[in-house]
Amino acid sequence: MTFEEFVLARGPALVRFAHGLCGDRHLAEDLLQDVLARCSPRWDRLADRPEPYVRAALVRALVSWRRRRSSTEQPGVLPDLAAPEGGPEERDAVWRLLATLSPRERAVLVLRHYEALPDDEIAALLGCRPATVRSLAARGAARVRALPDVEARR
Repeated sequence: MTFEEFVLARGPALVRFAHGLCGDRHLAEDLLQDVLARCSPRWDRLADRPEPYVRAALVRALVSWRRRRSSTEQPGVLPDLAAPEGGPEERDAVWRLLATLSPRERAVLVLRHYEALPDDEIAALLGCRPATVRSLAARGAARVRALPDVEARR
């Protein structure tokens, strides 16, 4: 598969994945564009299995971006990514809940629930062990469950 074919075929899914990681559609598009620009010159080495590499690069790019970001900078409007179910109020609530998590916890929950990846693949993407993935997922889910918005819905 050529680079252009990959971008056309998998680009929208990769934007959704990046959007789920960072919660900002514009940032997701920027991150993906950055990652694809870096992958393009070495595409011949990635062509056999490019998607796992690009997903891992997106996670690393987001972590790097978060480290560089100013402490006073705040994300803009909540994204319009469709949640598995529910209307705009549900989507906004999901994004507010995800925004309370650390970047790694958010990445694990997005990869697990939105992308339906198994723990070993998530671990490979994040560069950690499957046990760490399970720990981050449990900790993130516990933090979400403890929030007042979630408590009120039970």
